[in-house]
Amino acid sequence: MDGLIWKEFGEEHLVELTRLAEACLAVDGGLPLFARTPLLRARLLQTRTLGAWHDGGLVAAVGVGLGGQPATGTGLVHPDWRGRGFGGRLLSWALEQAGEVDLMVTTESWSPGADALFTERGFERTFMEWVQRHDLCSLPDVPRPDGVTTEPVTLGPELFSTYRASFADRPGFGSPTADEWLGELGEDDEYRADLSLIARGPDGAAVGFVNVIDNWIDQVGVVPGWRGRRVGAYLVAGALRGLAADGAREAWLCVNDNNPAAELYRRLGFQDFGRRARYLRRRS
Repeated sequence: MDGLIWKEFGEEHLVELTRLAEACLAVDGGLPLFARTPLLRARLLQTRTLGAWHDGGLVAAVGVGLGGQPATGTGLVHPDWRGRGFGGRLLSWALEQAGEVDLMVTTESWSPGADALFTERGFERTFMEWVQRHDLCSLPDVPRPDGVTTEPVTLGPELFSTYRASFADRPGFGSPTADEWLGELGEDDEYRADLSLIARGPDGAAVGFVNVIDNWIDQVGVVPGWRGRRVGAYLVAGALRGLAADGAREAWLCVNDNNPAAELYRRLGFQDFGRRARYLRRRS
């Protein structure tokens, strides 16, 4: 194509990468954090990179991370440039870089066209999440469950025990240690312990929790014996009220594509804002 240049990109092209990610998110939806520098670096500024440039603008890009098993890759094609074979070329190049190693492709701004391409090339979808957004101008009214009280969390053993009890029976749960899980929260500058909540039953025992990071509902858990009593809904509604009172205009969360909680969040006022996914192609 006249005027099209294929070449590597790097740290000095973060502005162009940001514009490309924003253009994809505007059309496809997905994870808004993808257009921020930390995640953009992690996904695209990998071991090897390839971009398509036209009139000085970046219209397609892919980054491939090597040295691990599987290799990792993320690619983007500007919405105005789709349907011209760019996605297929980027994917073929990524597979060439991976060589004999399995390749895991991550898309933070999922589209049906990308899904069809990955499937056609022999990739298996291993993960998919809804990204959901809540306009905090309108807050849900969830009655307090009988006997339940809430309070701000304390970052300590009780919170970790509540997390583990809430998730241990879920398929694929990989139990971190208390030090790992609490340490990750404590080291996150955007963790809002003041807006995160723990729920207690009539006897004072913890029965659920919600963690808030920046304006994201990061995790919501309810221990098995208290599920089905709207404890989770009450915790999320409380976190939304806290965010709104703190001046936030919107809240976000991610929820697995096949998790029934996605419908609960929609009833609470969250709206779908696209999806994110991972695909794996095995070489053996």
